[in-house]
Amino acid sequence: MTLQGFLLLASALFAVGLYGALSQQSVVMVMMGLELVVNAVIVGAAAFWWHTSPERPDGQVLVLLAVTAMAVEMAVGFAVTTAIFRSRDVDMTDRAADLRG
Repeated sequence: MTLQGFLLLASALFAVGLYGALSQQSVVMVMMGLELVVNAVIVGAAAFWWHTSPERPDGQVLVLLAVTAMAVEMAVGFAVTTAIFRSRDVDMTDRAADLRG
């Protein structure tokens, strides 16, 4: 696949994730949209790394660190969402707006 193909894939992922994050009211669906956006950024960064210097492993390490950080962030986000749901029985973003301190 060429660089343009990977960037087209990344832009499609970004567009779908942005639409999902902005159009949904469920907290879980918003988080899934944000995860798609982050995945699009990772795919774009990996494509640029492969296009510029495929023989160096530093791009692979950076992508692995980004994926690991994203997984930890999503796990914490889902834990917070689960805690909010269990304590207040709120699963929609418009009803969770009054939770600000």
